Amino acid sequence: MPQRPRSVPVSFPHPALPLADWADCYELLVPGQATTAISAARRALGDFPAWVRAMMWLRNAVVSPFGLKGPGAGGKHEMIGFFPIISQSSEQAVLGFDDTHLDFRIVVDVRQAGELAQRVSVTTLVRRKILLGKIYIAVITPFHRLIVKTMLARLARPLASIS
Repeated sequence: MPQRPRSVPVSFPHPALPLADWADCYELLVPGQATTAISAARRALGDFPAWVRAMMWLRNAVVSPFGLKGPGAGGKHEMIGFFPIISQSSEQAVLGFDDTHLDFRIVVDVRQAGELAQRVSVTTLVRRKILLGKIYIAVITPFHRLIVKTMLARLARPLASIS
């Protein structure tokens, strides 16, 4: 039976977003697949299921009157899914952008866990700048957790089964 992502604590301040005041992290043991952080980020976040794309469309329709950024907000940055790549190494990929209501980062970390497995974690960091940022995070948190766990669980599936 495939392992499920599990929640792990996040320490503040975090180097990827030192002023973050909200965070969560999920990790998964991925057996038998050597991968880099950017490859794991592409597999987990590069192609969202239709239900996630529909939720993002709804999110964008609701927040656009408030001037909040949507997908493609990365400008000239290379993107993975909806998110601009800020930095990358073999062990860590950092994605995200800054907006008027909040700044956010998605940090994908990959560590060896014995000879035949890697531990992959996805940390979401948020700096809520104004009241709208606090309200936004409060509203989307249950959906965010479901999406992150779903996308991270994709890493435990064989490459051929991800579509």
